[in-house]
Amino acid sequence: MEIDKIVEDLKKERDRLVKAIAALVGAGSPATGKRRGRKPGPKASTTTGRRRGGISTEGRKRLSELMKKRWAERRKKGMTKLGK
Repeated sequence: MEIDKIVEDLKKERDRLVKAIAALVGAGSPATGKRRGRKPGPKASTTTGRRRGGISTEGRKRLSELMKKRWAERRKKGMTKLGK
């Protein structure tokens, strides 16, 4: 009966070694049964039509006008410094 116990222990050891070898040889392969990264599931839609943290069309136009005015003033100051 002692032989049955030894055979059982050897089979357990063999299974453990086979798993260890598979993990080393095929690290990250689907054959190992374990995957890295996020679990597959529903993906968030990026085209919801809502812009988060963006600027509205009106705000963009207003900003454009302010920047044009700012740069016009800077060009005007630059011309006076050069004596033109």
